Amino acid sequence: MSGDRRTPVTPVTPVIAASDLDRTLIYSGKAVKLGLPPGAKLKSTPLYEDLVCVEMYKDAPLSHVTRAALATITELNELGVLVPATTRTRAQYHRITLPGPPPQYAVTANGGFLLVDGVADAAWSARVATVLAETSHPFAEVDGYMHAVFKPEWTKKVRSAEDLFCYAVVEREKMPDGFVEEVTDWAREHGWRASLQGRKLYLVPNELRKGSAVAEVARRVGADTVLAAGDSLLDAEMLESATAAIRPAHGELHDVSWITPGLAITLSAGATGGEQIAQWLLDGARDVLDRDTPRTSA
Repeated sequence: MSGDRRTPVTPVTPVIAASDLDRTLIYSGKAVKLGLPPGAKLKSTPLYEDLVCVEMYKDAPLSHVTRAALATITELNELGVLVPATTRTRAQYHRITLPGPPPQYAVTANGGFLLVDGVADAAWSARVATVLAETSHPFAEVDGYMHAVFKPEWTKKVRSAEDLFCYAVVEREKMPDGFVEEVTDWAREHGWRASLQGRKLYLVPNELRKGSAVAEVARRVGADTVLAAGDSLLDAEMLESATAAIRPAHGELHDVSWITPGLAITLSAGATGGEQIAQWLLDGARDVLDRDTPRTSA
């Protein structure tokens, strides 16, 4: 370590707001339309003019938030409480530009990496590697299985994510009946789990969990309150272990009517649901911060 490099100081906060990104806080053009009537043209709705791009990919806008969500996310980052918790790889996460100061902590690869000021924490990565080696079949075995059973007639691509988990981009309407259940059963027998999100079918080790990484962030910053938001089955454990949680009125959890004690559900789907999630996180964080701020007499 060079002599002029200093160890970053971790601010102490009584609360963190851990949020999934895709289809929870930010939305692709397709996901934005989840809250619109079937067949509605996005460009002909007031929502279209209200969207702000937060991610570019191949010189084209990919992910968006509403203007209200943009302002709310800015406040969350200015408070220093937002912890993005995503299944995205590190490279995919770094494509996103959230408003306000960059979050000090972020969770990527479904808990595989704990980023501190954008850099993977080596101690956390080593801990994850040890746990996965002890609890699940190796990544290479699962990767080989996916390449063998996902057929090109209905699979656009099979990808690995940082050699931690795998996913396939599929045409759902063309998949054989019972295929998802078959893959789910195979994964369960090998210490992995399956999750179908939009056009992607993920296979993820059982112990590769966002909630574990979020708990580590809470420990480091001294937070005794964890607020959490997510839309998929991969988020369920993070929501269950949080002090309070919210999910949108769309997505994998909504499709199975998933609930847990104290869970809030947005009134709207799509990007306006994401707007409500951001506001719920901000309101909850403010309540805790106000509660913990010493009051002085006049």
